[in-house]
Amino acid sequence: MIGTWHFLLQTPESTIKLQFIIEKMEAYALSVIAEPFPFPIEIHTVTVDGDMLQAKGSSRYVADEPIEFDLTFEDDEFHGRVKLPYQEAFFVQGAKGPGPSLQDMLISELQPYRKHEVRQRNEEEIRQAVEILLAKMSVADKIGQMSQCMSTNISLGSEVASDSPEKLIAAGRVGSVLSAITSRRVFELQKIAVEQSPHGIPLLFNFDVIHGFQTVFPVPLAGSCSWDIAAIREASAIAAKEASASGNTYNHGPMVDITRDPRWGRVVEGAGEDPYLGSLIAKAQVEGLQGDNLFDPETLIACLKHFVAYGAAEAGRDYNTVDISEGTLRNVYLPPFQAGIEAGAGSVMNAFNTYQGVPVAGNRYLLNDVLRKELGFDGVLISDYGSIDEIVAHGNAKDSKEAARKALDATMDIEMVTRSYDQLQELIEEGLVAEKQLNESVRRILTLKYKIGIMDDPFRYVRPEKEKEYHFHTQHLEVSRSLARKSIVLLKNNGVLPLACKAQKIAIIGPFGDSKDLLGPWQWSRFTKETVTLREGMEEKGVSETHLLLEEGCKVEEAVDGGVERAVAAAEQADIVLLALGESSEMSGEAASRLDIHLPKVQQELAEAVVRVGKPTILVLTNGRPLVLDGFARQVDAIVETWFLGSEAGHAIADVLFGDYNPSGKLTMSFPAHSGQVPVYYNHFHTGRPVTESNQGQKFFSRYIDGPNEPLYPFGYGLSYTTFEYSDIQLSHTQMTASETLIASVTVTNTGKVSGEETVQLYIQDLYGRVVRPVKELKGFQKVILAAGEAQDVHFSITEADLEYWNLEKKNEAEPGEFKVYIGSSSCDVKEASFELSPNSNINWQEAEK
Repeated sequence: MIGTWHFLLQTPESTIKLQFIIEKMEAYALSVIAEPFPFPIEIHTVTVDGDMLQAKGSSRYVADEPIEFDLTFEDDEFHGRVKLPYQEAFFVQGAKGPGPSLQDMLISELQPYRKHEVRQRNEEEIRQAVEILLAKMSVADKIGQMSQCMSTNISLGSEVASDSPEKLIAAGRVGSVLSAITSRRVFELQKIAVEQSPHGIPLLFNFDVIHGFQTVFPVPLAGSCSWDIAAIREASAIAAKEASASGNTYNHGPMVDITRDPRWGRVVEGAGEDPYLGSLIAKAQVEGLQGDNLFDPETLIACLKHFVAYGAAEAGRDYNTVDISEGTLRNVYLPPFQAGIEAGAGSVMNAFNTYQGVPVAGNRYLLNDVLRKELGFDGVLISDYGSIDEIVAHGNAKDSKEAARKALDATMDIEMVTRSYDQLQELIEEGLVAEKQLNESVRRILTLKYKIGIMDDPFRYVRPEKEKEYHFHTQHLEVSRSLARKSIVLLKNNGVLPLACKAQKIAIIGPFGDSKDLLGPWQWSRFTKETVTLREGMEEKGVSETHLLLEEGCKVEEAVDGGVERAVAAAEQADIVLLALGESSEMSGEAASRLDIHLPKVQQELAEAVVRVGKPTILVLTNGRPLVLDGFARQVDAIVETWFLGSEAGHAIADVLFGDYNPSGKLTMSFPAHSGQVPVYYNHFHTGRPVTESNQGQKFFSRYIDGPNEPLYPFGYGLSYTTFEYSDIQLSHTQMTASETLIASVTVTNTGKVSGEETVQLYIQDLYGRVVRPVKELKGFQKVILAAGEAQDVHFSITEADLEYWNLEKKNEAEPGEFKVYIGSSSCDVKEASFELSPNSNINWQEAEK
């Protein structure tokens, strides 16, 4: 039975293909590829008795639903029973081999539906077409466009009472579908919409493409550590290219929440703690996803999430309360959304939290007044999963009917999956909402559908031939490897890196030494088995099997019998040890908040035993959040933060370990020294009793009595295999007016022995004013590549815009006074200089302060 097997099942709604890959090393292993099943299947147990195989598994997205296989193999055929989530068990009969491609089958089936030379409509043509169609639609038709369903009867979180997607689509009760994923499923459902629904309005197909589609890129937090805006834009464009080839049109991303609390699992999806860098990355992601024109079928509609301040959830607990000032809202959490909207994002998704006691999903001030009126957003606003229903759970509405009214009043256009909006008809009849409110929403939805071309060519995104060409393409993998290398942050190195000799005996110890769990959460690739492990990366570098001593030591959270003893024995035989430790993908992402952000205890115990051997030891981390590493920082010789790097992870890590790539990543979230510091971030305020060098040993100041205030590794920090020296800062002048530009310059010299890339960072501090300002704020950076011994002058332009903040007058303005400028290699390692902004003669600042 070892080998690849398949079967096809034709149902009235779909063609299902299951592919079984059976392997045997020490024991039997089964991998299952299901099409067009929207979630990856993970097998937990495999039992073989003669020609019979029994396996049980699950999908992490429907963890409570069992997946079972009872199969009997005979020569080149097999038969048996299969149980998939939310379906009755069914009988299967299949054969050896990978079987026919659903893509090839679909290519010929699509030919009658293909349209050629479809012209892009201009804005006026779209406006007129929308009004004509809108006039034909009933209230029920309009509610349908504002509703969404899953592509199957599978729900996330609490169960959703709903008809099948086929029935909803045929009746015109949905305008978009979530998680269809494959071109086959998109075609099946789009065909129903076009041929059976009341007005034949095509569907939007939505999906969460967070860090790649089939080619998986580093998780967003990792990618942000590259500080390479162009590379992030390119990765987003490739993700859109691959996802749109499968019929997806609307992305539930990027997540642009500012995140300061590493206990929150969703920090993995964002760009870290800084609003300036976060804004640049948000802009790049929108540009990458949407390209130059949404009519291009290789682009996706970008959806900025989660509007707004979701990253400020109390105690880092997902879906929890947020309580912040409006100044913090506007100066910290709002800027990335503004940048994404200015870049043309077609959609925005609400946050799960409250603001000023009102759930965002029904918060008219945030969604209408701030988002639409102030920021000028005229695109489609979509609820997050179930968040309209959750207005009731928050205690802001009596029932789902009142919740639907509040969401509509807040200008929410689409309800994701749940069915509260079904009650809008009754609300209109009762005079509690107006049909014109529905018209406004449907107008925005239809406009977007015309913009992407599906109103004139419904199947233009269904391109199975492009799926075959684009998915997991060699060039895409090269881009993933490149970004992965740039995302790695070297946190400590006492000279043990780079590895000098491939003839050394290297012990790779830990649960991530040969694990393919390097992709992170929010990925749906069919190519997970192709993920390059650390072991494979080392072997590709020419390290022979005889020189690699591989020991798991323990699971991520569980001990292995004899594992520590075998790991210690391997360390004793080795010249150097790689401790491959970290978090599983399940430990990061949505609903993966952690009380304790240390490595699991079983891994700490493994590490302590191995370190006691006394060999040079390098900690190679796989994780989705900053961790508390105080013990490791004292005990190991080097720490390499690799995050979840994606499809090419092992290659990228080996590139860095052997010095074929000099690490250049810089942290975008601070690593706390202790859990009790959390949240800890660089751009905090002074207090009335700030800790200084002169008073740090005294009691009555803002400090802990049992540890430091400072993080272990601060924002902007990251080492290289070379060293860089900064000159003092030179300012073009020390007084500037609002109309002037001040130039701040430093000379950066590579004082080491190898070429390296440095990210030169500019910070500014407003020393005093009508409201207190942070101790530092990132306002610019430049990446420079310097050969050994080479020096380069780096110049930054500072204008009034760099000094502005949202003030008590509810305006973005710069306030005259004294400022400090800092330039250096991290938020803590900087040179400093001072300048003054002269008052604007047109403003009486003393009067304004009154």
